Amino acid sequence: MTKLQQVITETELAEAVKEKYLLKFGSENPEEIRVFRSPGRINLIGEHTDYNNGFVLPASVDKAVYFVISPRADDRVILYASDLDETYSFSLSDLSKPEQSWPHYQIGIVEQIHKKGLKIGGFQAAFGGNVPVGAGLSSSAALECCLLFALNELFELKLDRLTIVKMAQKAENEYVGVQCGIMDQFASAFGKNESVIRLDCRSLEYEYFPFPMDDYLIVLCDTMVKHSLASSEYNTRRLECEKGTQILQKYDSSILSLRDTNPEFVELHREELGDVVYRRCKFITEEIRRVQDACNLLIDGDLPAFGNKMYETHQGLQHEYEVSCPELDFLVQQTIRNEAVLGSRMMGGGFGGCTINLVKKEAVPSFEIEMKKAYLDQYQIDLPCYKVKITDGTEEIRIVG
Repeated sequence: MTKLQQVITETELAEAVKEKYLLKFGSENPEEIRVFRSPGRINLIGEHTDYNNGFVLPASVDKAVYFVISPRADDRVILYASDLDETYSFSLSDLSKPEQSWPHYQIGIVEQIHKKGLKIGGFQAAFGGNVPVGAGLSSSAALECCLLFALNELFELKLDRLTIVKMAQKAENEYVGVQCGIMDQFASAFGKNESVIRLDCRSLEYEYFPFPMDDYLIVLCDTMVKHSLASSEYNTRRLECEKGTQILQKYDSSILSLRDTNPEFVELHREELGDVVYRRCKFITEEIRRVQDACNLLIDGDLPAFGNKMYETHQGLQHEYEVSCPELDFLVQQTIRNEAVLGSRMMGGGFGGCTINLVKKEAVPSFEIEMKKAYLDQYQIDLPCYKVKITDGTEEIRIVG
């Protein structure tokens, strides 16, 4: 897909949401209607390192949420979920949680604005997009960043991009009740075309690294499964990392998280850590180092070696961190003898979701056919595949006419 085709596709999506806005709210005061876009995200390398204060390597992609929005003269907020054809309305003075779950994200954003002591008026908005829900592309973070960015522009709140990111994360933590890290919102807001972001999850310092997409595409293969272990095992992994940190801290008081140590030091204390905690600490310290090594490979333009790092990550997630599942392992295994695939691994928290694959552009159609057939034969499940390109982050879109 050329850059021009991508722009046309995104414009068409934005126009489709605007058309639904006009059908819902009418076209009075057209000069006040504005359109915003915020993308979903992928993470190339750096899994489960965020809550260990390590590095991650995300990028924003050409699957996005679009808000078409305008101010109102009263204190009402009217939200229209165009993909669901559902409406929810509330007053700015009543942010109580509705039974419907989808408005929680938007109300959470309004609550964060109130908590900052900022004032906004009522508004009406239609939103929709093409971020697959449940595939691990963080559609919720895209939605939160898009609305807050839009309200920041609409009501001249003068929030900078990092503040928007932190408030969007807080909305999900405090109102929605999901204890996500900051990576998803950060990648959605700070994305840059054909670049990945190395984000330091401790300091929030970040740096862009080139990820040229001339010869390769990123293809996500969605297992369509989510095993029930996901949330409980996620919490267990966090506790195991904390336990490892406490043990290692006895030998070096400067170790406040696994970010502060390395695989060699973990190896020294293998016996005291015990088998399970040792393997968790080994993976995390290696993965933090792997992100940094991968960035050096991008500087060198060595994508085949970068792809090998992706395979290393999957091996660690499968055997040491133990957050993979048979379906994910099967999909990664299918790629190993395929010369058109540079790298493949599970992406996200684990126990389901997508694999992320770096594939030579000309081989993508045959890759998808082979993967779909293999998965259908093995699991009797139709395998959705999403081709994604790395694009810019949250922004306002100008639609002519």
